[in-house]
Amino acid sequence: MSTSVSKRVRIYTAEDVASNRSDKRCWVTFRDKVYDVTAFVPDHPGGEEFILENGGTDIENIMKDKDSHDHSDSAYEMLEEYMIGRLGTGGTVVSEDWEAPDDFHPEDTDSVEDFAKTQFLDLQQPLLWQMWNANFSKSYYLKQVHQPRHLKNSARLFGPDILEICTRTMWYVVPIVWLPITINLFLRSMLQFTMPIPSFWANPLLPLSLTSALTFDAFLKTLPCFLLGNLIWTILEYGMHRFLFHIDELLPDNSYCLTLHFMLHGIHHYMPMDRLRLVMPPMLFGALQAPFTRLGYILFPTAIANGIIAGAFTFYILYDCMHYALHHSMLPAYMREMKKYHLAHHYKNFELGFGVTSKIWDYAFNTVLPV
Repeated sequence: MSTSVSKRVRIYTAEDVASNRSDKRCWVTFRDKVYDVTAFVPDHPGGEEFILENGGTDIENIMKDKDSHDHSDSAYEMLEEYMIGRLGTGGTVVSEDWEAPDDFHPEDTDSVEDFAKTQFLDLQQPLLWQMWNANFSKSYYLKQVHQPRHLKNSARLFGPDILEICTRTMWYVVPIVWLPITINLFLRSMLQFTMPIPSFWANPLLPLSLTSALTFDAFLKTLPCFLLGNLIWTILEYGMHRFLFHIDELLPDNSYCLTLHFMLHGIHHYMPMDRLRLVMPPMLFGALQAPFTRLGYILFPTAIANGIIAGAFTFYILYDCMHYALHHSMLPAYMREMKKYHLAHHYKNFELGFGVTSKIWDYAFNTVLPV
């Protein structure tokens, strides 16, 4: 990776500058550079109020206006002493006017041109190390990561292949890994409504040897738990998407938190059509589900908890497979509608439209995205 990534000056947005316009912290811009002139405010020959009036703005025209305040060459040289970074630039892809065609196929991003223009991330180099050594503000990160880029092949996150392979997941891996576990939990729930049985870890394959003991009465007891799990997943789907993956406002402004955000969900908005990063790697979902399933076993008897978890896992599998389909498949009418809705979340307004499989909780929490 090029060392220029970690050595480049810090990149800010105009919003960063505009938010610093008081005597305690006063920033200005001049020819796309950002200056923290707080320490100079009391010493300004024209009076500190003159700087404060123009704090948070671009001062090029003011400094050139001889009628307002004539500046010598030394004034421009002195200004350079207070430079703290530069304004970031970049093209805009996300737009309120965006509409999703049925055959949506975005053009590939020119990686060299994109990095030269934005100095954000070099798509030809591993992205994670660049994020870790990033030198841009949170505001600039959020602005850029929500402007989609597109490549024919997946961008690398890691340098070493052994790590990189863990971040790429084909859609069919999700049902292969989680469907057998889901069926096992459903059968365990039925058996546990009938008789005591050993725990999963004591005998993982036990349900297969006791299928003859399964009864219709046990099925009728497990089914409501399963349906409750379906409902709980829809809440978790919306809640995690909105309050965990899009925790933008509460995100601390440091490279560690920005990197974590990028790994969890930022990379999906940065490269939304990447076929190998549209479903959760099994290890990631395993980590995310652990506290929720543990809570289920604490709150409910084991038979009920297993039925609920089986229902939630079933809808998770449907969610991830549907998520892939919304980005890359020709779909029946309902899913075509949801495809336009979900792609609008990426290309129109990422602060609305958090439902992926349905809009039910968007309606409930007033976050529906007009399409």
